[in-house]
Amino acid sequence: MVKTNLIDKEIVLAIAGNPNCGKTVLFNALTGARQHVGNWPGVTVEKKEGSFNFKNRSITVVDLPGTYSLGAYSEDEAVARDYILFERPDVVLNVIDSTNIERNLYLTCQLLEMDANVVLALNMYDEALSKKIHIDIKHISSILGVPIVTTVATKGEGIDEMLSQVLKSSHENSYKPICINYGKDIEEAINLLQVEIEKESEFAGINNPRWMAIKFLEGDETVKKIIEKSKVYENLSKHRNDLVKKIEAIWGDDIESIFAEKRYGYINGVIKESVKRHMSFEERQSITDRIDMIVTNRYLAIPIFLIVMWAIFQFTFTLGNPIADGIETIFSWLGSAVKLLLDNSGAPQLLNSLVVDGIISGVGSVIMFMPNILLLFFAISILEDSGYMARAAYITDRFMHTLGLHGKSFIPMIVGFGCNVPGILATRTLENKRDRLVTILINPLMSCSARLPVYIMFTGAFFTANQGLIIFALYLLGIVLAIAMGVLFKKLVFKGETSHFIMELPPYRMPTLKSTFIHMWDRGSSFIKKAGTLIVAVVVLVWVLSSLPAGVEYASRDSLLGHLGSFIAPILKPAGFGTWEASVALLFGVVAKEVVVGTLGVVYGVNDEGLTSAIAKAWTPLSALSFMVMTLIYIPCVATIGAIKRETNSWGWTAFAIGYSLVLGWVMAVIVFQVGRLLGYS
Repeated sequence: MVKTNLIDKEIVLAIAGNPNCGKTVLFNALTGARQHVGNWPGVTVEKKEGSFNFKNRSITVVDLPGTYSLGAYSEDEAVARDYILFERPDVVLNVIDSTNIERNLYLTCQLLEMDANVVLALNMYDEALSKKIHIDIKHISSILGVPIVTTVATKGEGIDEMLSQVLKSSHENSYKPICINYGKDIEEAINLLQVEIEKESEFAGINNPRWMAIKFLEGDETVKKIIEKSKVYENLSKHRNDLVKKIEAIWGDDIESIFAEKRYGYINGVIKESVKRHMSFEERQSITDRIDMIVTNRYLAIPIFLIVMWAIFQFTFTLGNPIADGIETIFSWLGSAVKLLLDNSGAPQLLNSLVVDGIISGVGSVIMFMPNILLLFFAISILEDSGYMARAAYITDRFMHTLGLHGKSFIPMIVGFGCNVPGILATRTLENKRDRLVTILINPLMSCSARLPVYIMFTGAFFTANQGLIIFALYLLGIVLAIAMGVLFKKLVFKGETSHFIMELPPYRMPTLKSTFIHMWDRGSSFIKKAGTLIVAVVVLVWVLSSLPAGVEYASRDSLLGHLGSFIAPILKPAGFGTWEASVALLFGVVAKEVVVGTLGVVYGVNDEGLTSAIAKAWTPLSALSFMVMTLIYIPCVATIGAIKRETNSWGWTAFAIGYSLVLGWVMAVIVFQVGRLLGYS
């Protein structure tokens, strides 16, 4: 097959590969800051695109979701498969972990059967060499019929050679795709269906007929929907059903398993001919194995995980607090300077109040916590890139499974530490609908980064000596409550067996600073965007409500905001923070949890003294602790509510998520305050 492109035409390069193969590192190395993140049309799976120039050619890179196969059983698989199938990128760069080549080649075989224009990147090649794995690259290239280059993405090695091959393949693909022989019975069935498919002209532009015949025989839903629209569907469907019954009777297994077994048989043959491993037993027991003997030990794993999480918070506040204090000082100075400037220029008092009491106080109260949030994301990125975070999900599986929960649910829960929205979207990796719905309902109990400013503000006012420990306890409380509610839901609402959790544990790797900073910035930049848009809008609204009706004292009980808060306050009195200021902060916190701090910054009118000092005067340690517990649990933010509605496709379950979290938050806050009072705390 020969494909010709104009020299000045933009090349579309899709990157496909298994999770943990270095695909994202390679994408970041190619695009750097020239990338943007959105969602695939019609779905909410994350879509990453970037662009760059190489040898005077413009290349657009699309980072497909990491997937082990293209069976389209999960939404990630469907997105990756449909993009290659229908969008037809000029080149598909299939990234492979050189140390796990056998497992990775399953996806490669599926790509080649689709007749995609593949360039194979054997990534982490240095690790393969260090493990004495010898790969005959020319022989594999000849067998598979694809060009192969070796890369070490973390060090930038082999990238120029890889891109040169991409350019070459984009306009001249002389390699012949593989044709796996599935055996006499299956090949006869494929040929029969292929002949019928070739009769239908409308299929010609979709993909090669052999691939369509294979996928239709396997029972692929996407191909079935395509064929359903044709006049040959009824005849094809009858043939297919008869053929499947015959094949399954002969092999004694289901049709999908038979195809998978045949593909792995082909891959085993490729590996035997092309890959040699020269290692003693001691060498096979890698550093990863030795570390895992400790960190995944059935007795030590959970304590180690808790110690790691505690250390993260200590790191976050030890380094972040001095910077945060500096930012608070800057905003205090800025507020005073702007107030003086506006007074001297004769600006109306209303404008002065809007700028100083509203925007600067409100936004500044939130921005001051940016260093802590960035440091938290930095630490979490290191855990993810090093391979430890995958162990966190693995080690919790045994415990969660005994409770009737799915170990895989812990992955969306960990993602929820950054933001509950992607945490909810990550539940798509759960195949069982019951497990998925339970995980969606409990995910908002994870302390997202938006809650962190609230924790930092109150612990900074009352628990400075134990700030990291208190916030660690709040995160841990969220996990415990999520598991407890999950158990309750499974026993009362979603009865049924929980499927087992099988997960690949990637080898430990030394994270690169570039990759870690990119991940940190990807997550932290959304906080800055919120501060410049949503939070500004909300604090201005809070300022307006604090200033009306005309002539009322700013941010007083007699203002509209004061009346609104006073209406809610009696409900919160048993929890220890029955003031109108706390009430409106929680109310506007439904828009975004960061707004809780911004609202308090406006209603307390902080300038020179800073919000932390104002909080210390108006609250007690016990009421502050109770308020933080309420902030952790009560109603999810608007974006999270929207994600719950999209993923459950039910207003009923969305209302249930809002209602149960509000009641649970109130009950837990009341318990904390009332028990604290009984114990003599104030």
